[in-house]
Amino acid sequence: MIRILAETGSTNADLLALGRDAREGDWLVARRQRAGRGRAGREWEDGAGNFMGSTVVALRPNDPLPQTLALVTGLALAEAVAAVRGAPQTMLKWPNDLLAAGAKLAGILLERGGDVVVVGIGVNLVRAPELPDRATTALADHGARIDPCDFADLLADSFALVLARWRGGEWDALRAAWLARAHAIGTSLSVRDREGQPIAGTFAGLGIDGAALLRLADGTTRPIHAGDVELVGGDVTRG
Repeated sequence: MIRILAETGSTNADLLALGRDAREGDWLVARRQRAGRGRAGREWEDGAGNFMGSTVVALRPNDPLPQTLALVTGLALAEAVAAVRGAPQTMLKWPNDLLAAGAKLAGILLERGGDVVVVGIGVNLVRAPELPDRATTALADHGARIDPCDFADLLADSFALVLARWRGGEWDALRAAWLARAHAIGTSLSVRDREGQPIAGTFAGLGIDGAALLRLADGTTRPIHAGDVELVGGDVTRG
Protein backbone atom coordinates (compact mmCIF):
# COMPACT_ATOMS: atom_id res chain seq x y z
CA MET A 1 0.00 0.00 0.00
CA ILE A 2 1.20 3.51 -0.82
CA ARG A 3 -0.12 6.24 1.44
CA ILE A 4 0.16 9.82 0.20
CA LEU A 5 0.38 12.65 2.73
CA ALA A 6 -0.15 16.27 1.82
CA GLU A 7 2.48 17.29 4.38
CA THR A 8 4.49 15.82 7.24
CA GLY A 9 7.69 16.43 9.16
CA SER A 10 9.63 13.42 7.88
CA THR A 11 8.36 10.18 6.37
CA ASN A 12 11.32 8.36 7.95
CA ALA A 13 10.46 9.72 11.39
CA ASP A 14 6.81 8.79 10.93
CA LEU A 15 7.66 5.16 10.15
CA LEU A 16 10.28 4.93 12.89
CA ALA A 17 7.63 6.07 15.36
CA LEU A 18 5.40 3.19 14.27
CA GLY A 19 8.16 0.63 14.92
CA ARG A 20 6.90 -2.91 14.45
CA ASP A 21 3.45 -1.59 13.60
CA ALA A 22 4.86 -0.38 10.28
CA ARG A 23 4.13 -3.08 7.71
CA GLU A 24 6.78 -4.19 5.28
CA GLY A 25 5.73 -3.34 1.76
CA ASP A 26 3.86 -0.20 2.75
CA TRP A 27 5.12 3.19 1.60
CA LEU A 28 4.61 6.64 3.07
CA VAL A 29 5.00 9.43 0.51
CA ALA A 30 4.78 13.13 1.31
CA ARG A 31 4.06 15.90 -1.15
CA ARG A 32 5.77 18.24 1.32
CA GLN A 33 8.18 17.59 4.19
CA ARG A 34 8.97 20.12 6.91
CA ALA A 35 11.92 18.23 8.41
CA GLY A 36 13.39 15.99 5.74
CA ARG A 37 16.99 14.96 6.23
CA GLY A 38 19.84 13.13 4.59
CA ARG A 39 22.99 11.42 5.76
CA ALA A 40 25.22 12.95 8.46
CA GLY A 41 22.35 15.13 9.67
CA ARG A 42 22.06 17.12 6.43
CA GLU A 43 18.70 18.65 5.63
CA TRP A 44 16.85 17.40 2.55
CA GLU A 45 15.21 20.45 1.02
CA ASP A 46 11.45 20.30 0.61
CA GLY A 47 10.87 20.67 -3.11
CA ALA A 48 7.21 20.59 -4.08
CA GLY A 49 6.78 18.12 -6.93
CA ASN A 50 9.81 16.04 -5.93
CA PHE A 51 9.58 12.52 -4.56
CA MET A 52 9.96 12.11 -0.79
CA GLY A 53 9.02 8.71 0.55
CA SER A 54 9.92 5.90 2.92
CA THR A 55 9.26 2.21 3.40
CA VAL A 56 10.30 -0.40 5.95
CA VAL A 57 12.16 -3.69 5.96
CA ALA A 58 11.51 -6.03 8.88
CA LEU A 59 14.78 -7.87 9.37
CA ARG A 60 14.67 -11.66 9.54
CA PRO A 61 17.26 -14.00 11.07
CA ASN A 62 18.47 -15.34 7.71
CA ASP A 63 18.62 -12.02 5.86
CA PRO A 64 21.93 -10.78 4.43
CA LEU A 65 23.81 -8.13 6.39
CA PRO A 66 21.52 -5.10 6.99
CA GLN A 67 24.09 -2.62 5.71
CA THR A 68 23.83 -4.13 2.24
CA LEU A 69 20.28 -2.75 2.06
CA ALA A 70 21.69 0.66 1.10
CA LEU A 71 23.15 -0.81 -2.08
CA VAL A 72 20.06 -2.91 -2.78
CA THR A 73 17.94 0.23 -2.43
CA GLY A 74 20.24 2.14 -4.77
CA LEU A 75 19.85 -0.52 -7.41
CA ALA A 76 16.04 -0.45 -7.11
CA LEU A 77 16.11 3.33 -7.32
CA ALA A 78 18.30 3.33 -10.44
CA GLU A 79 15.97 0.86 -12.13
CA ALA A 80 12.90 2.91 -11.23
CA VAL A 81 14.45 6.08 -12.63
CA ALA A 82 15.44 4.24 -15.81
CA ALA A 83 11.78 3.34 -16.30
CA VAL A 84 10.78 7.02 -16.50
CA ARG A 85 10.28 8.10 -20.09
CA GLY A 86 13.11 10.36 -21.22
CA ALA A 87 15.21 9.78 -18.11
CA PRO A 88 18.96 10.44 -18.44
CA GLN A 89 21.66 7.87 -17.89
CA THR A 90 22.47 7.55 -14.22
CA MET A 91 25.32 6.30 -12.09
CA LEU A 92 25.31 4.96 -8.53
CA LYS A 93 27.84 6.48 -6.14
CA TRP A 94 28.73 4.57 -3.00
CA PRO A 95 27.04 4.31 -0.63
CA ASN A 96 23.68 5.91 -1.40
CA ASP A 97 23.63 8.56 -4.12
CA LEU A 98 22.29 8.44 -7.66
CA LEU A 99 23.96 10.81 -10.12
CA ALA A 100 23.01 12.09 -13.57
CA ALA A 101 25.66 13.90 -15.64
CA GLY A 102 27.86 13.96 -12.54
CA ALA A 103 25.28 15.76 -10.38
CA LYS A 104 23.23 14.38 -7.51
CA LEU A 105 19.75 13.35 -8.61
CA ALA A 106 18.64 11.29 -5.61
CA GLY A 107 19.72 10.14 -2.19
CA ILE A 108 18.93 7.41 0.31
CA LEU A 109 18.81 7.43 4.11
CA LEU A 110 18.53 4.20 6.12
CA GLU A 111 17.65 4.36 9.79
CA ARG A 112 17.28 1.37 12.09
CA GLY A 113 15.00 0.91 15.05
CA GLY A 114 15.37 -2.53 16.61
CA ASP A 115 14.77 -5.12 13.91
CA VAL A 116 13.11 -2.62 11.57
CA VAL A 117 15.03 -0.62 8.95
CA VAL A 118 13.33 2.47 7.56
CA VAL A 119 14.40 3.23 4.01
CA GLY A 120 13.99 6.88 3.03
CA ILE A 121 14.43 8.08 -0.55
CA GLY A 122 14.43 11.56 -2.02
CA VAL A 123 14.44 12.14 -5.78
CA ASN A 124 14.67 15.50 -7.52
CA LEU A 125 11.87 15.14 -10.03
CA VAL A 126 11.13 18.76 -10.89
CA ARG A 127 13.82 20.83 -9.19
CA ALA A 128 17.14 20.39 -7.44
CA PRO A 129 18.25 22.14 -4.26
CA GLU A 130 21.38 24.28 -4.35
CA LEU A 131 24.08 22.67 -2.23
CA PRO A 132 27.40 24.30 -1.34
CA ASP A 133 29.50 21.17 -1.72
CA ARG A 134 28.10 19.36 -4.75
CA ALA A 135 26.28 19.78 -8.05
CA THR A 136 22.63 18.76 -8.17
CA THR A 137 20.13 18.06 -10.90
CA ALA A 138 16.49 17.05 -11.43
CA LEU A 139 14.80 14.77 -13.93
CA ALA A 140 13.00 17.78 -15.38
CA ASP A 141 16.38 19.32 -16.23
CA HIS A 142 16.83 16.45 -18.67
CA GLY A 143 13.35 16.65 -20.15
CA ALA A 144 11.87 13.80 -18.12
CA ARG A 145 8.71 14.49 -16.15
CA ILE A 146 6.69 12.27 -13.82
CA ASP A 147 4.26 12.89 -10.98
CA PRO A 148 5.51 11.82 -7.52
CA CYS A 149 2.60 9.40 -7.13
CA ASP A 150 3.40 7.71 -10.44
CA PHE A 151 7.05 7.51 -9.47
CA ALA A 152 6.03 5.95 -6.15
CA ASP A 153 4.36 3.11 -8.07
CA LEU A 154 7.52 2.49 -10.12
CA LEU A 155 9.78 2.58 -7.09
CA ALA A 156 7.57 0.36 -4.92
CA ASP A 157 7.49 -2.32 -7.63
CA SER A 158 11.23 -2.11 -8.25
CA PHE A 159 12.08 -2.23 -4.55
CA ALA A 160 9.81 -5.24 -3.93
CA LEU A 161 11.50 -7.20 -6.72
CA VAL A 162 15.02 -6.38 -5.60
CA LEU A 163 14.21 -7.04 -1.93
CA ALA A 164 12.85 -10.48 -2.84
CA ARG A 165 16.09 -11.27 -4.67
CA TRP A 166 18.13 -10.04 -1.69
CA ARG A 167 16.17 -12.33 0.60
CA GLY A 168 16.33 -15.18 -1.90
CA GLY A 169 20.10 -15.60 -1.76
CA GLU A 170 20.99 -13.35 -4.70
CA TRP A 171 23.16 -10.81 -2.87
CA ASP A 172 26.21 -11.70 -5.00
CA ALA A 173 24.23 -11.11 -8.20
CA LEU A 174 22.81 -7.85 -6.84
CA ARG A 175 26.30 -6.71 -5.85
CA ALA A 176 27.45 -7.36 -9.43
CA ALA A 177 24.42 -5.46 -10.77
CA TRP A 178 25.23 -2.53 -8.47
CA LEU A 179 28.83 -2.46 -9.72
CA ALA A 180 27.59 -2.43 -13.33
CA ARG A 181 25.68 0.80 -12.60
CA ALA A 182 28.33 2.45 -10.40
CA HIS A 183 31.57 4.36 -10.85
CA ALA A 184 34.03 2.08 -12.62
CA ILE A 185 36.73 0.04 -10.96
CA GLY A 186 39.84 2.24 -10.89
CA THR A 187 37.92 5.51 -10.48
CA SER A 188 39.86 7.94 -8.28
CA LEU A 189 38.04 8.63 -5.03
CA SER A 190 38.47 10.88 -2.05
CA VAL A 191 36.82 9.60 1.12
CA ARG A 192 36.24 11.45 4.36
CA ASP A 193 35.97 8.97 7.18
CA ARG A 194 33.87 9.32 10.34
CA GLU A 195 36.50 11.61 11.85
CA GLY A 196 36.49 13.82 8.75
CA GLN A 197 39.95 12.75 7.62
CA PRO A 198 40.48 12.51 3.84
CA ILE A 199 41.65 9.24 2.30
CA ALA A 200 42.68 9.12 -1.37
CA GLY A 201 42.67 6.02 -3.53
CA THR A 202 40.96 4.24 -6.39
CA PHE A 203 37.76 2.23 -6.30
CA ALA A 204 38.50 -1.50 -6.13
CA GLY A 205 34.99 -2.91 -5.86
CA LEU A 206 32.67 -3.96 -3.04
CA GLY A 207 33.28 -6.27 -0.12
CA ILE A 208 30.86 -9.05 0.66
CA ASP A 209 29.52 -6.82 3.45
CA GLY A 210 28.88 -3.93 1.07
CA ALA A 211 31.95 -1.93 2.09
CA ALA A 212 33.66 0.11 -0.61
CA LEU A 213 37.16 -1.22 -1.30
CA LEU A 214 39.70 1.58 -1.69
CA ARG A 215 43.08 0.84 -3.29
CA LEU A 216 45.67 3.05 -1.64
CA ALA A 217 48.87 4.44 -3.18
CA ASP A 218 50.98 1.79 -1.42
CA GLY A 219 49.00 -0.98 -3.11
CA THR A 220 47.03 -2.05 -0.05
CA THR A 221 43.24 -2.21 -0.06
CA ARG A 222 41.21 -0.56 2.68
CA PRO A 223 37.54 -1.34 3.27
CA ILE A 224 35.40 1.77 3.78
CA HIS A 225 32.32 1.08 5.88
CA ALA A 226 31.13 4.68 6.29
CA GLY A 227 32.12 8.08 4.95
CA ASP A 228 31.51 10.73 2.33
CA VAL A 229 32.84 9.82 -1.10
CA GLU A 230 33.83 12.25 -3.84
CA LEU A 231 34.72 11.29 -7.40
CA VAL A 232 38.05 12.86 -8.32
CA GLY A 233 38.54 14.27 -11.82
CA GLY A 234 34.98 13.76 -13.07
CA ASP A 235 32.76 10.72 -13.29
CA VAL A 236 32.14 7.79 -15.55
CA THR A 237 28.48 7.95 -16.49
CA ARG A 238 26.70 4.62 -16.49
CA GLY A 239 23.28 3.70 -17.79
